[in-house]
Amino acid sequence: MKRFMRWAATMAIVAAVAAVFVPGTAGAAKNKPTKLSGTITVSAAASLTEAFTKMGADFQKANPGTTVSFNFGPSSGLVTQIQGGAPADVFASADGANMIKLVNGGQVTAEPTVFAMNELVIVTKPGNPLKIRSLADLAKVNVLSLCADTVPCGKYAQQALTTAGVTIPAEKITKGADVKSTLAAVTTGDADAAIVYATDAKAAGTTVQAVKIPAWLNVYAIYPIAPIAASQNATLADAWVKYTVSPAGQKTLQSYGFLAPPLQ
Repeated sequence: MKRFMRWAATMAIVAAVAAVFVPGTAGAAKNKPTKLSGTITVSAAASLTEAFTKMGADFQKANPGTTVSFNFGPSSGLVTQIQGGAPADVFASADGANMIKLVNGGQVTAEPTVFAMNELVIVTKPGNPLKIRSLADLAKVNVLSLCADTVPCGKYAQQALTTAGVTIPAEKITKGADVKSTLAAVTTGDADAAIVYATDAKAAGTTVQAVKIPAWLNVYAIYPIAPIAASQNATLADAWVKYTVSPAGQKTLQSYGFLAPPLQ
């Protein structure tokens, strides 16, 4: 019962945070289509690499004369880049906290929109040689790979471990700069297991084996997106943001394992 209550509380928080970012009138107004052109750079969480790359190709095909370039990395690092003046037209984060930094700093003036959610899984070497079945089983691995403490996937993983009452000695943990490098520690043999997003485990295919984490112990990541105030192509930036919540964009995101955004 206690686990269920924790899970219910987590989902309530997700819904509350999402409500801050999802405009109540999104998609209500139907403006006359505008001819899109030019180039934008989308700074996006590393976990979006495969889905956004496919979406970028589809978007460009549907809008000849446009180019969507991507800068993938840890959400916290991308915020630092944008605040330092790095060129970016759109920011897509794997959490609300990093988006709020840009909102508070004035780098984002439009209301962010939640366009996807994600969940955590455990990944092991193929065949799961250590027979990892749960978060509690991670206490017996020799090396566990986690994302760095400053990036969303690292914070989410620690939350899940804490909820499950699992403590891993620091000397048994290796940390990756983002979710991709965290998962790579398992595929290269540097770690026995890792906690990553379900989407990254899916993208890795047979190079890892995924172990589900029960909903009441899981942590659900929300993904907000917003155009950058300093964008040199605000029209195209806004069109990309809208594309991520369009039926076509949502179909692609969910085909890569992302969950539908709440309150849609």
